[in-house]
Order: sequence, then C-alpha cells, then structure tokens
Amino acid sequence: MTTLHFSRDLTSPEDTADLARKIGAVLKAGDVITLEGPIGAGKTHFARSLIQSLLIMPEDVPSPTFTLVQVYDGQDCEIWHADLYRLNAPDEVVELGLTDAFEDAICLVEWPDRLADLSPQNALALSLSLQEAENARAATFTATDERWADLFESLAT
Repeated sequence: MTTLHFSRDLTSPEDTADLARKIGAVLKAGDVITLEGPIGAGKTHFARSLIQSLLIMPEDVPSPTFTLVQVYDGQDCEIWHADLYRLNAPDEVVELGLTDAFEDAICLVEWPDRLADLSPQNALALSLSLQEAENARAATFTATDERWADLFESLAT
C-alpha cells in the first residue's frame, strides 16, 4: 500500500479557508477527513470553511466541542462534523452513529486518535501545526487511497 503525501504552508486564516473550499469541491458521500493538531492549530476553522462551502443554505457552523457531532444538509449528502476530544473509548464513536455516517456522508473528524481501529482506511488525514509567524500553519495531508492522488496533484499547481 502506497502512502500519498502533500504539504502546504498556510500564511493566514484566509489561506486555510481557501484550501478547505478547494478540497470541499471534490468531496462526495463516504469521504472522511481526519483533522489532527494541537488546540488552536486551525482544525475547526478548516472544518467550518469546508462545511460552509458545501451547505445548501448558509448557516452558522459552531464547533462541536460540546455537542460532539453537528450534522448539516449538503447538496448531495449529509455532512458530519465530529469533535472526539471528550470521548474516552472507541465504542462511544459507534454510539454517536459516526461509523454509519462514514459510509454515506461526508465526515470531518477532529481528534481522530479517539477512533482507534474504527478510522476508515480510505480517509484523508490532515495534520495542522502552528508555525512561528502569527496565524501561519503548516498543513500536511496523507492518504493511502489512490482516490486522493488527483486532489494532491491539483493542489500542487
């Protein structure tokens, strides 16, 4: 199994939002993006920007830190945004219905380490890290599914 990689420096919140919109444009039901990084790295900002780009009707996209999951109506399928930070065990992920959503929704999962073995093999993993410059982030994508190769190529140009 080949692992695909793509990295990009993000110099501002607008760069992050622009990248999220570009990725959102190619997503379809069954796609999962996992979002890793420390608190304040921009995971929720990325997710919010991506979700807003896919909504039928514009609406507020709050962080699911306390609700654990927010579900939105996208143009072709539901969009699930999960923040698993407060979960203690993978069986709690199943109780939320998230594993079922992996099959027929677009899912954005913050703190994917809480998924353990439940993480989908075809997921696109995004790791965000803080950089020295104010508001700067480094974004690193990894995937093992060849489905993401065209996306990585388009983002590199």
